[in-house]
Amino acid sequence: MPELPEVETTRRGIATIMPGQVLKQFTVYEPRMRWPVPAGLGETISGHTVLSCERRGKYLLINFHHGTQIIHLGMSGSLRRAASDEPRRKHDHAEWIFDHARFLLHDPRRFGAILWHDAADGSIALHPLLARLGIEPFDPLFTPEYLHRHLQGKTLAIKQALLAGNIVVGVGNIYASESLFRARINPRTAAGTISLERCRRLTAAILQTLGDALDSGGSTLRDYVNATGAPGAYFDIHAAVYEKANRPCNVCATPIRRIVQGQRATYYCPKCQSR
Repeated sequence: MPELPEVETTRRGIATIMPGQVLKQFTVYEPRMRWPVPAGLGETISGHTVLSCERRGKYLLINFHHGTQIIHLGMSGSLRRAASDEPRRKHDHAEWIFDHARFLLHDPRRFGAILWHDAADGSIALHPLLARLGIEPFDPLFTPEYLHRHLQGKTLAIKQALLAGNIVVGVGNIYASESLFRARINPRTAAGTISLERCRRLTAAILQTLGDALDSGGSTLRDYVNATGAPGAYFDIHAAVYEKANRPCNVCATPIRRIVQGQRATYYCPKCQSR
């Protein structure tokens, strides 16, 4: 699934082109996504100027004066720039056309979303999909003290606490495994037992892991591509444990172990991350 670095990389790509431009035409070819694309959305936003392109968690936000288009890339989706004469591919479900640019949303599984939040309904931060999201990891308020305070009393595993998204957003399955390895914390450890000192290691590891992923343009898992159509390179450069089951740990040579937590694969080193 595209996670925060992939979504942020996509946001940075579209933010160099869309803002200040009039959206000539928005067309939906397949409205049956995770939630139905609102009927008439093309008429609602076509002919209007994009003000800015933002991100909240894994949601892309394309802002207009009269509202915000909310986009989620689902399990394996991408929003890429395409040449004006490039044929639409199978599973290209929506299209944005500007004077000198064209973008296509590709989503083979149709787990993504294209929604609309009207400005008359209040701040976009109040939208039900965004209102309960936790703090952004690069927010200065995301400190070891903040993390320690919000983990107190939680009996679920630390990896599950990170994935929940109500404490900190964007630390998805891939980067949670990598962050916990860097912090030398076992993913099965009860979240409420994580000390302040280990929270210091974990917050630093989260920021380093996500920063490395952003520098690399995201992962290379599945068919993820960024806004220019290029794949990321995180796994070629940085990944230490994710999808490396039975391979030797790059620190101690112990075989990496794979377990399942909450129906998601977790990878860790049983020696470096002993409980």
